[in-house]
Amino acid sequence: MAKAKRRRCCGSPSRRAQHEADPFVRRARAEGWRSRAALKLEAIDERDRLLAPGRVVVDLGAAPGGWSQLAAQRVAPGGVVVAVDCLAMAPLPGVRCVEADFATDDGLRAVQTALEGREADVVLSDMAPNLTGHAAVDQPAAMGLAELAADFAGRALKQDGVLVAKCFQGEGFDAFRAELGRLFARVSVRKPDASRSASREVYLVARGRSV
Repeated sequence: MAKAKRRRCCGSPSRRAQHEADPFVRRARAEGWRSRAALKLEAIDERDRLLAPGRVVVDLGAAPGGWSQLAAQRVAPGGVVVAVDCLAMAPLPGVRCVEADFATDDGLRAVQTALEGREADVVLSDMAPNLTGHAAVDQPAAMGLAELAADFAGRALKQDGVLVAKCFQGEGFDAFRAELGRLFARVSVRKPDASRSASREVYLVARGRSV
């Protein structure tokens, strides 16, 4: 499995200054989130009502843990969050961390062990590849990760469960959205305010497995 991208603000001074001035970066820090990405999931959840006490969540490509952090708060008490990543992730209260590649047989078994036989109510994927700046390379890699998330959801998700998968609009996006439309009863496109306006990043929210 391609590793999820770890975006760091390490470019020019002007880009670093722009990052530091980002109101969502400032808000995430002020509220104690591990990443500004938590605010994206927060907005999606407030619109689509994905997370509730007692629900079981699998967060794919979870590091550094912003999505798992928010999910754990919202599924308590009684819920379970399993955070999966090829890289080690610092522990979080209420989160079971699995350092594995979920696309391998061993990784899938590790996730199933962490779930203790329960099916997931929600599968989350904020995965993105290590971008090269070349669309001909980056776009297929990004869509490949979204496809891996959808494949995992087909194995782990309850019949009435929800998949949230990051995508980038471009080649392959429409075909992937159509495929989710075949696999799920309803598919919606979300672009939270915390997503940068210039980015092609969107999230597909797919509900109710139809197969």
